[in-house]
Amino acid sequence: MNTYYSADYILPASSSPIKNGYIAVDEFQVIQGVYTEYEAEVKGIPKGKRLKGVIVPGFVNTHCHLELSWLRGKIERNRGLVPFIQDVIRLKRCEHGDTSESMYESDREMLENGIVAVGDISNAIDSKPVKLKSAIKYHTFVETLGFDPNQAKTIFESACTLKNDFAPLKASIAPHAPYSISKELLRYISRECGNSESLMSIHNQESEEENTLFRYKTGLFLDFYQGMNMDTDFFKAQARSSVQSIFSHLGKKQKILLVHNTYTSLKDIYFTKRSGRDIFWCFCPNANLYIENRLPKVELFRQNDLVITLGTDSLASNDGLCILSELKTLHKHFPTLRLDETIKWATLNGAKFLDMDEDFGSIEVGKKPGLNLISNVEGLMLTPESTVEKLV
Repeated sequence: MNTYYSADYILPASSSPIKNGYIAVDEFQVIQGVYTEYEAEVKGIPKGKRLKGVIVPGFVNTHCHLELSWLRGKIERNRGLVPFIQDVIRLKRCEHGDTSESMYESDREMLENGIVAVGDISNAIDSKPVKLKSAIKYHTFVETLGFDPNQAKTIFESACTLKNDFAPLKASIAPHAPYSISKELLRYISRECGNSESLMSIHNQESEEENTLFRYKTGLFLDFYQGMNMDTDFFKAQARSSVQSIFSHLGKKQKILLVHNTYTSLKDIYFTKRSGRDIFWCFCPNANLYIENRLPKVELFRQNDLVITLGTDSLASNDGLCILSELKTLHKHFPTLRLDETIKWATLNGAKFLDMDEDFGSIEVGKKPGLNLISNVEGLMLTPESTVEKLV
């Protein structure tokens, strides 16, 4: 037997908004029909109670760090990326005890906030039990870090072992960021993974210090390496931005998610477009404000028709794990954005990147995307009071 949902608007993500539309969902939560008000009347669909607000597909969070959930509220805001990294390292060294409960709580929080799928960064196996029990579908990015080229092979082999340990969960190997990975390690990843269809996620240009390092071999990252007693003699200034410096070492057949992009320029965008690679761009606006107090130049990405996704980052750099909160931040700072556009960022684009769009990402017959109701809206505009409720 079908259950019918109706609201002021339905945003299917794959097609235009439907005013006063209806959705039919069977007992397995599979979409059986999507109707306009006229079609519902012709077919004699039970009217039921119309919900006030907008029904959208379940959210897809393409960038999260479950492992860092225990750091909620422990790191000071607005100090910049390098001090943030130093704080994470310092706190990790001091951390003792089981952090699994914080991961379970984060998983529950995301589920309650209408998130159905997550791309999660992992450096250890600790999150596997959470993911196996979760109603959320995860893709795990096994993160590799290593700026020393002499350690590249060892680091890559360890990452391969960890990736296999995550089975039967979906997983792939991913570099952390340009400033934390050697060309040699990138080549290992690209050689072994880049000719396959495995997914890659990499933090990109979260701080201008990253570009400064690659252009001039100066700045806070160089001080950071020296403080960590890391030899950087092998590293040479590239006279160009970080993303331009590393792109030739990335796999050509992989889908690549560039995460944050806070200091990405129009030149960088043109450069990546010429590469011919399949690139998705992830914004984590609340984390960007938390760490650098700055947002990406969103209009540059829109004007160039780039495929945008959304992420929450971790509770080390965010007050919560809620895609609606990320949307509200974007709409507040970029008031020309349209909700029917950004909902696609929050749902279908992420599902496509994670290879989960067969079920998730859009309200279409035969899919099982989950349904969220966004309330306290003004037509198709979010307000500061907008909330999300998971319907199915």
